[in-house]
Parts: sequence; structure tokens; C-alpha cells
Amino acid sequence: MNEATGVTHAEPTTHKLRLGALTALVIGSMVGGGIFSLPQNMANSADVGAVVIGWVITGIGMLMLAFVFQTLAIRKPDLDGGVYAYAQAGFGDYMGFSSAWGYWISAWLGNVGYFVLLFSTLGYFFPIFGEGNTVIAIVCASVLLWCVHALVLRGIKEAAFINQVTTVAKIVPLVLFIVICFFAFKLDIFTADVWGKSNPQLGSVMNQVRNMMLVTVWVFVGIEGASIFSARAERRSDVGRATVIGFLTVLLVLVLVNVLSLGIMTQPDLAKLQNPSMAGVLEHVVGHWGAILISVGLVISLAGALLSWVLLCAEILFSAAKDHTMPAFLRRENANNVPANALWLTNAMVQVFLIITLFSKGTYLSLIYLATSMILVPYLWSVSYAFLLAIRGEGYEKVAASVRNKDLIIAGIAVIYAVWLLYAGGVKYLLLSALLYAPGAILFAKAKRESGRPVFTSIEKVVFAAVVIAAVVAAFGLYKGFLTL
Repeated sequence: MNEATGVTHAEPTTHKLRLGALTALVIGSMVGGGIFSLPQNMANSADVGAVVIGWVITGIGMLMLAFVFQTLAIRKPDLDGGVYAYAQAGFGDYMGFSSAWGYWISAWLGNVGYFVLLFSTLGYFFPIFGEGNTVIAIVCASVLLWCVHALVLRGIKEAAFINQVTTVAKIVPLVLFIVICFFAFKLDIFTADVWGKSNPQLGSVMNQVRNMMLVTVWVFVGIEGASIFSARAERRSDVGRATVIGFLTVLLVLVLVNVLSLGIMTQPDLAKLQNPSMAGVLEHVVGHWGAILISVGLVISLAGALLSWVLLCAEILFSAAKDHTMPAFLRRENANNVPANALWLTNAMVQVFLIITLFSKGTYLSLIYLATSMILVPYLWSVSYAFLLAIRGEGYEKVAASVRNKDLIIAGIAVIYAVWLLYAGGVKYLLLSALLYAPGAILFAKAKRESGRPVFTSIEKVVFAAVVIAAVVAAFGLYKGFLTL
């Protein structure tokens, strides 16, 4: 039932998302702008040895995270909405709301960053766009934003189909890059300074690994994409399958792009490249046409990623509103079963921050670091919930003990990885995240009052107080200058 119109909307099979569409949502969400800047971003923090160690840690950690989302889709088929629903089921309404709120902010902040990078890339061909934050760039980004908005309003399935097309289109230049760099790879360049000893600014190997972690997390954000759309999946089993297939595909591409680049140019040379740095690497091998190829690929990639993340932003608010954790106005769907109010709120925030970047000169990297920090807590709640389910045996009544033990080990590793990510992100981004988490309590309180329930439980009051204190410290830090965006 559409609460705004009183019209009942059936969910026929033709409106459901199949395995291909779900997998494309996962890949499309993960493969955005990050991969095209990966060579420089990684070289800026680490050399070959630390990069390899970092990818091993990231590969294992993110694989466990993918398995966790697969397991949760099987063990809790009644929970729709992914990270939000898992946090709420395991730790209460406020933690569930905070996961939805943090995920939502992370997603639209990432979209702002994508718009900046998109028009910065177009600046390679049209200097008037500059670094993506000139007046004309912001005006054009705003026009594109509302075109995407209009497209999504036509229907989730239609937008998902277009996302499939753009996902295939943006994979082509990445495959070409990998093939060309494979044949141009030079082992002597790759092994010239494995541990970065010639560059003391990189620090110890452990520091190098730690400093590259936020970049690796950002390029994998979207791994939960299929679980967010679980309610719209044609077959529930496809949710977990799409998550793992999408993850393994993207992991292979990311590692090859990063490692092969280190065999084309040395770490100091890669660190000096302008982004999208893949363009500089390919130009070094084949000449100017290589830079053009990557730039065109990035434009297509960002267009697809923007579409994926607009879909995810609206869906997470809508899912939270359906069970009264978000206010009722976010439950409204249009005639095409699209959560219209959630979409309007999302893109209004993107528009506001696009205008802010015009005055603050916000950069792509500063935006994605903040966006990444916002999603770390929702990930931690999700994996912790999976760990609790395995300990309690909830959802494992009809399976062998070995399956439960396996899931317990996987969830345990995922929890350790999630905690490591919070440590790697640093105190600065935890404080800045609190500054964005705290105002969300206004919507949480509104939703609670609408349903006639107390706003906070006793434990939630303590958690909220801690968030407010951290937010006050962050605000004071920004005012005094010892914290910066």
C-alpha cells in the first residue's frame, strides 16, 4: 500500500531484480572513481611490500565481510535493508537508526566526491571545469544530478538495467589497462625498493599498511549493495551469491591495477601523478591515447556509480522508514514503487554540498575519507550481529554444527577486521563522524514520537551521550584548528 496515495502496488516478478542485476549493483557500487585513482592513492602511502601486505589483509577481511552478508541473507531472510536491519535486530533501534543514518551520509557524501572527480576528469578535455569545483563545473554537476534523479523516479528496475549497461562499459577500459600493463610490467622496477626505505616519509611498514587502509575500504564500499535491495530480489539466495561474485571480481581487478602499476613506474613517480592516476600510468606506456582511454572510462564509471549510489541512498532511508525507525514521510513511494521522498531528501543534500564545495574547494580525497569513516560503524554492527547469531545458534537450528562453527570463525575474523579499520582510520575521523551522527537523533526522535514510543532506552541514552560528547570535541577541534576536514 502506498501510504501517500492509498494505492496498492503489487510487486510482480517482472519488477524483481535477478542475479545479474544484483551482481551489477554490487560491482557498479564498488567500481566507481576510486579504482581510477588507485595507483597514486596507494603509492602516496606505501611501497610494494606494504601494498602487498595491505591487499592480503584487505582481501581476507573483505572476503569475510562478503561471506557475512551472504550468511545473514540465509540465516535472517526476514530482514530486509542490509546493514541497517542487522544493526537494529542485534543492538536495538538507535543503533539500527545510526547505521542507516551513517550509511546514508556516507553514500551521498561519496556522490558529491564522484561529481567533483567526474568534472575534474572532464577538465582534462575542457579546462573550464578546472578541478571539478569551478562555477561551471558545479552548475553542470547539478544538472546531471537532477537528470539522474528523474531517471530513478521512473523505476528501480529501469535504473538497475541502465546500471548493468554502464557496469559492462566501464569494465572494458580496466581490462585493456590490465592487459597492456601486464606486457609492459618490469620486475626490476617492481623490486627496486620493496619496503620503501629510500623514502623515510612513508614510515615503517606497519604505518604504511595502516595509512593505506581507508583507501582500500573506499574502493570496496558497496559490497553490501545486494543486501540493501534484498526485498526486491527475485530469489533470496541470489543476494549472497551476487555479493560474493561481485566482491571476487572487483578484488581481482583492483589488485591487478595496483600491483601492475608498481611494475610500470616507481613509487615516488606514481605518488606524483595527478588523478585519475591510471591515465598517467597508461600514458607512460602507450602515449597520449592511453590517458584519453582511461579518462573516458572514468566518466562512464562515475556515471554508473552515481546511479548505483543514488539507488542505495533512497533504499536505505525507505527500508528504515518502513518499520518506523525513520519518520513516516520517508515511506512514501510514487506510482513506480520508487521511494520518492527519500530520493528527494538525498539529492537535496548532494545539491547543498555541491554548492559548499564551490566555496570550500572540497577535494575528492577529503570527501571520500570522510565518507569512508561514516560507513565503518555500520559495518562493525553488521559483522557483530552475525557473530552473535553464530554464538547463540539462532538461525542454525536445522544445520550441522560444522556450518555454525565455520560461520562463527568467519564472523570473528570480520569483527577483528572491522575494529582494525576503525583503528586505521584514526581518532580524527571517528570524531568527525560523531559530528555527523549526532544531528540524526532529531529524525530518530520524530519517528519514535510518531509511533508513541519512548525515544531512548537506558543503554541508548549512554550511547547517544557518548556521540554528543565526541561531536562537541570535534566541533571544538574544527573551531580551534587542531581538526581539519
